Amino acid sequence: MRGLISGAKRLWTTTPPTAITTAIARRSYSVIPMVIETSSRGERAYDIFSRLLKERIICINGPINDDTSHVVVAQLLYLESENPSKPIHMYLNSPGGHVTAGGHVTAGLAIYDTMQYIRSPISTICLGQAASMASLLLAAGAKGQRRALPNASVMIHQPSGGYSGQAKDMTIHTKQIVRVWDALNQLYVKHTGQPLDVIEKNMDRDHFMSPEEAKAFGIIDEVIDERPLELVKDAVGGESKDKS
Repeated sequence: MRGLISGAKRLWTTTPPTAITTAIARRSYSVIPMVIETSSRGERAYDIFSRLLKERIICINGPINDDTSHVVVAQLLYLESENPSKPIHMYLNSPGGHVTAGGHVTAGLAIYDTMQYIRSPISTICLGQAASMASLLLAAGAKGQRRALPNASVMIHQPSGGYSGQAKDMTIHTKQIVRVWDALNQLYVKHTGQPLDVIEKNMDRDHFMSPEEAKAFGIIDEVIDERPLELVKDAVGGESKDKS
């Protein structure tokens, strides 16, 4: 890798998920850094997110919506098809999505279900924030591989929603919100080890946690201030670990 340059011109790689990543990322960033890589075949330019994907790194930045979900699901499936036993590293800096009965909760749960579905172990790392649905994705990483940086923030809360229409339809949507809330509570129970009543109490309102508090709660396993050695080894083709 020779360095970083800034480029406004769209450069696509041959990997479909990375092309989608570039398109979505361009909606959030005015300029995406480009990486120039030199090999015996000459030079090749990658946008930074495509280059990270080569190292099995997925970044979830910003709100979790259908666009984000489509990209992340495709990346997870692609990386598993390349090597199902090698770890995938997911970096989260997201306020989550609108956790409503018919809103972006389905986008977040599509990512969650894919994380559980594939065979590749997934380490999760929170930097900045992991709020709402992003906190569930953080907790859903492989046991022992869920981390946060020292100044990150984690927030959990109950789903909310709004609907206007006929009274019977409003009743249907209310029941759906309650069903989603119950399902999310059970997922937090599964991944944190906390009893249901503790989850329900803490999910009742916006509940913010420091990394140490998130560790005590069971959402993460470790607070780190520098990149763990095994993540460096994985990035250069080191030994992988089995999924917990």
